[in-house]
Amino acid sequence: MNTKMKLFSYNTVDTPIHQLSGLTKLICFLFLSFAVMYSYDIRVILLIMAFSVYILRVSRVQYSQIRTMVLYVMVFVLTNLVITFLFSPEMGVELYGTRHVITKLVGSISLTWEQVLYQVTKFFKYISVIPLGMIFLLTTNPSEFASSLNGIRVNYKAAFAVSLTLRYFPDIQREYHDISQAQQARGLDLSHKAKFMDRFKNALLIIIPLIFSSLDRIELISNAMDLRGFGKSKTRTWYTCKALNRADYVALILSALIFAGSLAVSAFINHSRFYNPFL
Repeated sequence: MNTKMKLFSYNTVDTPIHQLSGLTKLICFLFLSFAVMYSYDIRVILLIMAFSVYILRVSRVQYSQIRTMVLYVMVFVLTNLVITFLFSPEMGVELYGTRHVITKLVGSISLTWEQVLYQVTKFFKYISVIPLGMIFLLTTNPSEFASSLNGIRVNYKAAFAVSLTLRYFPDIQREYHDISQAQQARGLDLSHKAKFMDRFKNALLIIIPLIFSSLDRIELISNAMDLRGFGKSKTRTWYTCKALNRADYVALILSALIFAGSLAVSAFINHSRFYNPFL
């Protein structure tokens, strides 16, 4: 399959990250995400981002698999930064309690070092979450993850629903690609030679058959599950069940320590969620 078609799909590579339990990766993802989201100390955020990028490299995730996601997130983050500055150009001054003007812009609006630090910190907070999410999505077998959730007393129906959702991403992308190729064979122009609005309208023509094909797949899966008696029993066994091993406990302890370290920096060093170099 084309690499572009493997976006968000499970990567079958033998790495230390892939060998971890799906439950372990979920808990580690939550610990590190909470550490980044809670702290506004750019030093802590950059350290966690560097650690996440390193783990992403260890997991051997190809950039082509996450390129589209990175592009969309960058557009969202940059748009958020512009809107934040337009509507709250003095937010940094209010948070840090000082005002150091870099340059005067329009009217009473000025660019301050406090606002720059606040927005740069926000930028890296968003960026830091991308590698964490990609590691979890691309290195976790959906079936094994569902069995791990069921192992901590999550209802197996809910766990199976999560598994189906994770499996649906590559399926719908493959279906979109097939429909797109069929439509282009019939003369629908989706190339860069067409105008943007024409490409946008032509892309919308793919959505309707994609919706119908998705509904057909849902009905097919539902019927197959009913025929196999899914949901009849209160419990079930899992073919891909994986017990936690030493590596899982090491990963859990490491991520918990990073989270605790983020809280400790805020509580005992900064005495606040915000790192204030202006005092």
